[in-house]
Amino acid sequence: MYLRGRTVALLIVFAVLLSSLTTAAVVGGGGLLAEVTGSSFLANNGGPAVTKSDTKGFEENAEKLKQTYGLIKSQYIHKVDDQQLVDGAIRGMVESIKDPYSSYMDKKTADQFMSSLKSSFQGIGAEVSMKKGRVTIVSPFKNSPAEKAGLQPEDQIIKVNGTSLEGLDLNEAVSKIKGPKGSKAHLEINRPGESGTLKVTVVRDEIPIETVHSKMMDDQIGKIEITQFSEETADEFGDQLKALEKKGMKGLVIDVRGNPGGLLQAVLKISEDLLPKGQGIMMTEDNKGNRTKYLAKDGKKKKYPIVVMTDKGSASASEILAGAMKGAGYQTVGVTTFGKGTVQTTNTFNDGSNLKLTMAKWLTPDGKWIHKKGIKPDVESKLPAYFKATIIHSDKPLKKNQNSTEVKNLQLVLEGLGYRTDRKDGYFSEQTETAVKAFQKTHKLSVTGEVDKKTGAKLQEAFIKMVRKPEADLQLRVAEETLKKKIK
Repeated sequence: MYLRGRTVALLIVFAVLLSSLTTAAVVGGGGLLAEVTGSSFLANNGGPAVTKSDTKGFEENAEKLKQTYGLIKSQYIHKVDDQQLVDGAIRGMVESIKDPYSSYMDKKTADQFMSSLKSSFQGIGAEVSMKKGRVTIVSPFKNSPAEKAGLQPEDQIIKVNGTSLEGLDLNEAVSKIKGPKGSKAHLEINRPGESGTLKVTVVRDEIPIETVHSKMMDDQIGKIEITQFSEETADEFGDQLKALEKKGMKGLVIDVRGNPGGLLQAVLKISEDLLPKGQGIMMTEDNKGNRTKYLAKDGKKKKYPIVVMTDKGSASASEILAGAMKGAGYQTVGVTTFGKGTVQTTNTFNDGSNLKLTMAKWLTPDGKWIHKKGIKPDVESKLPAYFKATIIHSDKPLKKNQNSTEVKNLQLVLEGLGYRTDRKDGYFSEQTETAVKAFQKTHKLSVTGEVDKKTGAKLQEAFIKMVRKPEADLQLRVAEETLKKKIK
């Protein structure tokens, strides 16, 4: 999750780098450069001061950096823009700490990042991070093109439209994945546990940031789905919670499956709406071991039971909410969460560039750090294997006697649609062919037993429609039954 703020001077490196051009480089509050004669540089987002001891190591190596800058400017065969060197030096420092959630963004990339927390944007609709040098999906957004195409947490994006992402930083890679509405992103994916590379085509679209969806289900059980935690999420949640309560809600399901996180302030405010006064929500721990506790200040215990639904795509702020609810005695249903136990702050400079930096751990109310472990549900409930199928996009028709990852996904999709195959290992057997023919006949397609583009598109349409049906959501049904046991 993210804390947002501006900094007077988080980095002073370029004040020294540019001292060959100016005696003292000063850019006003929030700027990239800072006056280097002061003893400390306070961040006006309430964070700790950057002291001389924090920059001692830099000062000892400043001459080396100065010389490198000067050599490039004076002797490199091509002209180099000053800002290019500045951005490159910061980016290099951030990359050297090998934290997948810390990054430096130039103005254009920073604007895109901030807009993703505010309004709508165009792209595939997925939260990604850099893991072991590869762009890795944290979670696709609910109902996004990425989710509809079958992308899953931990999928590694290797290529986009034939271009390798190898060697690119996260921001450069994301710029290639994003694109205008209606354009196609042909992705090559490595998926843990799968042999071979998956080819997935995602049609980019406008990704609306409508983060809260609610409805009243049978037996007066309310359901609120939170797709991510953005600026308006807490207010939307509060309004929709009150609306359900006025309708006589007897129990509540909060669904944060596939929710990759977002703003810390949003999840804290939502927790305030749900937890009794004085109940712990979370703790943060800084690099010196100092802990800060966050408690529900004005809350009141709800009269109805609540269940929180989680999955592997529930990360960061979603895990804070799940951990807080568990700490207050409420139950969680689903599978173990993603396991992102760190907090990032975004520090914006006057030139519009931005540093997103991991600045703390977050801990559950009882002091547990769930990083890389996740939060285990009280009631485990897994979706059938076919829910993990990736929609078939193959350049060539799939047909009998082929053996591939695409065929394996085809078999899972057919199973989900009720067309039985004798195997699910990726070998296109005679029974698989029979199942394809049955599907083609039902949907008035040419009965060939081969999956061409037309049959593949119809399979995709039918599969998405099937998994969207409430009765197909076994985890939701388990959550409902868990609630019913608590309703008096």
